[in-house]
Amino acid sequence: MSIKIILAEDQTIMREGLRSLLEKYPDMEVTAEADTGRTTVALCRRLRPDVVVMDITMPDLNGIEATRQIMAECPGVKVLALSVHSERQFVEGMFEAGASGYLLKDCAARDLASAIRAVAANQTYLSPKIAGLIVEGYVRHLSNTSSTGYSGLTDREREVLQLLAEGKSRKEIADLLHISPRTVETHRRQIMDKLNLRTNAEVTKFAIREGLTPLER
Repeated sequence: MSIKIILAEDQTIMREGLRSLLEKYPDMEVTAEADTGRTTVALCRRLRPDVVVMDITMPDLNGIEATRQIMAECPGVKVLALSVHSERQFVEGMFEAGASGYLLKDCAARDLASAIRAVAANQTYLSPKIAGLIVEGYVRHLSNTSSTGYSGLTDREREVLQLLAEGKSRKEIADLLHISPRTVETHRRQIMDKLNLRTNAEVTKFAIREGLTPLER
């Protein structure tokens, strides 16, 4: 029985390359592709894949928040992070959200296949280059992650924060999240209060620094 996979990657050429690589393995089947985190969550609800290969820096909803929603709404679906980022904040963010594995994009094709098989079998997979970060981070109880104030935001506030940082208007955010513009403004004020931010520019800088948007790669 083949492992059913969703590829979540905003760069078309990378997504096509991943599909081409994985189609060479008879025990794997790419059932869908997504170019935003929000699309990935919707596809998981509908298709219930075995594994999602998840990029982190994607528009509308980044990979960390998409993973958190998938874990909450789609029991049994495993997420494997595939990223160019080896920094602790990204690695810890994905595992805190519920990912089962983390692999760097400079890996060999056989490593990706091994990682997919591992997480599909309810195992944890770590790229050797980042294994030390995980050990160190959890020994320190993820203190660096919580110190930014980001962990104090609600799931909806995290969504609004990313969309604000991407330059979307209140109406655009309201339409996307199916809430009123007034509610968006309330979330914006709460976000700025919790993070001690004063301007929209500071909100954007915070989101980029925390890796919540794909504005810097």
